[in-house]
Amino acid sequence: MDCDFEIIVVGGGHAGCEAALASARSGVKTLLISLSASDLAFLPCNPSVGGLAKSHLVFELDALGGEIARNTDYAGLQFRVLNTRRGAAVHANRVQCDKHVYSYRMTKVVHQTANLTVLEDEVVGLVLKGDIVAGVKTLKKGDISSKRVIITAGTFLRGTIHIGDEVTPGGGGGFPASNLLAEQLEKMGLSKERLKTGPPPRLKPSSVDYSAMTRQDGEDPAPLFSWEAGKAAAKGEMFHVEHFADTFSIKSTTDELNSVYSDNFLPQEKESSVNKSPYRGHPGVKNTPKMFHVEHFKPVWLPDSEQVPCFLSQTTPKTHEIVRSNLKRSALYGGGIIGTGVRYCPSLEDKVVKFSEKEHHHVFIEPESGCSELNLEYPNGLSCSLPRDVQFDMVHSVPGLEKAEIIDFGYAIEYDFYDPRDLFPSLESKFIHGLYLAGQVNGTTGYEEAAALGFMAGVNAARSLNDDPPIILSRTDAYIGVMIDDLVTKGTNEPYRMFTSRAERRLILRQHNSRYRLMTFSNQLGLVNRDFLDETKKYKKIIDSEVERLNQERLTGVPLASHLCRVGMNYSMLPGALDLPQEVVNEIEIEVRYKGYIEHENKLAENIKRSESTIIPDGIDYMSIQTIRYEAREKLAKIRPQNLGAAGRIPGVTPADVAMLSVAVRSIARKKF
Repeated sequence: MDCDFEIIVVGGGHAGCEAALASARSGVKTLLISLSASDLAFLPCNPSVGGLAKSHLVFELDALGGEIARNTDYAGLQFRVLNTRRGAAVHANRVQCDKHVYSYRMTKVVHQTANLTVLEDEVVGLVLKGDIVAGVKTLKKGDISSKRVIITAGTFLRGTIHIGDEVTPGGGGGFPASNLLAEQLEKMGLSKERLKTGPPPRLKPSSVDYSAMTRQDGEDPAPLFSWEAGKAAAKGEMFHVEHFADTFSIKSTTDELNSVYSDNFLPQEKESSVNKSPYRGHPGVKNTPKMFHVEHFKPVWLPDSEQVPCFLSQTTPKTHEIVRSNLKRSALYGGGIIGTGVRYCPSLEDKVVKFSEKEHHHVFIEPESGCSELNLEYPNGLSCSLPRDVQFDMVHSVPGLEKAEIIDFGYAIEYDFYDPRDLFPSLESKFIHGLYLAGQVNGTTGYEEAAALGFMAGVNAARSLNDDPPIILSRTDAYIGVMIDDLVTKGTNEPYRMFTSRAERRLILRQHNSRYRLMTFSNQLGLVNRDFLDETKKYKKIIDSEVERLNQERLTGVPLASHLCRVGMNYSMLPGALDLPQEVVNEIEIEVRYKGYIEHENKLAENIKRSESTIIPDGIDYMSIQTIRYEAREKLAKIRPQNLGAAGRIPGVTPADVAMLSVAVRSIARKKF
């Protein structure tokens, strides 16, 4: 029996958009269902993308065919590289985005993608046939059939918002919580826990005293994430859409549903009207670019426009005293919240309690838009679940914010997530065939982690329709591989955040070599621009050739590679140096200067891949292998790793257990033959 769609994606956040785009671009008839069809990939917290290790995920997605890198570059307000005092392996791009442009562009991309339809509705349940997913139940349209379903519901599953003792059901952004779907998932036996996150209050820019703060500017030229934006910038063709103040709706690009349902999935497109008010820009910007509207979106950035600055302030002893005096009124410390918060991005209450010896904590004042009519300031570092009156005093105790006007108060949001150990590395459920989970429902936090999981779920769901094997990235292939392996083998009891320290082979997993190390997968998926892939192959050949030449050719009896390792030397100063793009030169210099370390890392990576090449039979009875400790057998039986490498990374499973498992796997293989 034919289905309405082959894949349905539930949720229009960062995971949902990447999942839907990856699926549709793979040639699969896809439906994306969101509570709002006109502001997809909204940025509810800090509108920034990248940062330590997170930038690696963005570069990897750009290399594989994801959208987040392009969208970030075209919505960027400020571009920086972090960690430059350390080695290249931990350098990290970070972009402060215009949240309105970011959502607008992603929405346009989704609506204009072939094979992809958007429905504005609420999913209230799954349609199941035994242990096989067969579609979804929606509030307005009823049942919609499909062969695969990807749930990317973010913080909406039983979402609860806390401001002091105010408790309101909701998933954020003014939308209701998704309780009915959460209830069904729980009844289906999916293991769930509660997590917590939340943004700080938002401030009116004109009420902020920037002169009392330290200004932080972006870098020129702007360090970009995406290959496409880099090419456009090099040609002087990249420009930036400053804002779209108008409300809009978009007609679905697919009309097939009209024959299935009596009305369109989306309202008819209407003429957009541009806000004619003069653009006043952001404090500190001298030459603000002109505002204009692009009906058929093109990547636009005016290279001569100045980036928007951020500012740095700090909390004071008075701030901390205000928080300490009101801890019992905090939802976090007053007992209202049971979910685990983000340890590496703690609320102000947590910082004051857990780091009581510190008198100051950083507060980064970051813009949400380049347009003064739309902009609010995001005081990064003041996240809390305190009552409104306490937030008022707390904000005003920070230098530069003494007269700040609070437009939106900070809050904490609790939500359900599901144990990712119940997923295969493909992100398909081990219990419900055809059901995939991605994003915060897997226990992660951050736009970048969500986007990466969404992309992989979309790709693997699409491949499964043709019985193609899933794309499984190893820990030695990509940070995406590290994250998924961590989640499905170790699980998480707190919001999972990507860090370079999680990657054992991080020296060979640099952000700027993503395109080269993922070239085989990019070619296999076929989702990237062909010119990008051809250029990558060309550059990789040049890099390998030049590294070999520098190791062989000598100057004054010393290999050129040794000369390059000397202080003050660079590639262009060597005999025979080619006129190459700077990104290629950078890779050559890194490969030469870190040769010994890289060779060591590659050997260790090969050892990991060998262990991962030993596949564990699906039906193996772990409890019957008496040579393995009982505790290890229990964990292996629950997680059911797919290979010996993954088995060895399960907490509580020792190398001796893996050795005994290896003997058992070989014994099973011999019996088959």
